[in-house]
Amino acid sequence: MEKKKILIINGHPDKESFNYAISEAYKTGGGKSGAEIKEIKIRELTFNPNLQFGYRKRTELEPDLLNAQELIKWADHLVWVYPVWWGSVPAIMKGFIDRTFIPGFAFKKREGSVWWDKYLTGKTARLICTLDQPAWYYKWVYRSPSHNAMKKLTMQFTGVKKVKITTIGPIRLSKEEYRKKWLHKIEALGFKNR
Repeated sequence: MEKKKILIINGHPDKESFNYAISEAYKTGGGKSGAEIKEIKIRELTFNPNLQFGYRKRTELEPDLLNAQELIKWADHLVWVYPVWWGSVPAIMKGFIDRTFIPGFAFKKREGSVWWDKYLTGKTARLICTLDQPAWYYKWVYRSPSHNAMKKLTMQFTGVKKVKITTIGPIRLSKEEYRKKWLHKIEALGFKNR
């Protein structure tokens, strides 16, 4: 049986954040399962996060973004790890998506049509998000805006059909025991390649 190819994409700009511990826990579990794992730590990439001309004019991709596209193509399973800030993703992660998930790579609009072709089909994804509020509150009061944007308007828009979400919160006031329990759960997810 072929090894599962997993790409962990960490969108937190602070390498000392709990999000980095989450990435490591998933990587540990995935490694124990025999999966092949690669990583993108967005904070370490050199690129302009601003899609300065929108889609009107192409901005040449920096080497780090070209490499990121190759890793995304390579992967069977994409694992996104990031905090939810202001109901969205961190600016650096949004810039990474804007610059990397471009027409011709992730999708292509059809000529004279409102429809598009999806280029990232056959992949699965797991979104692991941290919050400073309870997960139920984010879901029922705010209607999970970042979850919808990432799952439906980014992953599924580009062809990644099976997308699971793990929401961890509140983090800000959490105790070490709470975080350790979550790291064990994330390691188990990594081991199951989910």
